[in-house]
Amino acid sequence: MSNRIGKAAYKPVGVLLGLAAGTIAGVIFRQVWSLTSGDGEAPSATDEERRWGEILAAAALQGAIFAVVRAAVDRGGAMGVRKLTGRWPD
Repeated sequence: MSNRIGKAAYKPVGVLLGLAAGTIAGVIFRQVWSLTSGDGEAPSATDEERRWGEILAAAALQGAIFAVVRAAVDRGGAMGVRKLTGRWPD
């Protein structure tokens, strides 16, 4: 079995996992933001009422959470493909 099979098997899985990771990361971010800031809603970059520090802190936190969730989901997906195909997707 060639490695192309592993890659081909992972492509649709990777797309679905990417969507799931974004959703999961968004939920986690909103919960963490609410707990740490005491504010129910994170600021958007164009929110005139919010200060630069708060906006940049929210963006950094959101990016870190997304990166960790995405890496965990991608790794799990790759491991699943290896179990199914016997090959690690590159």
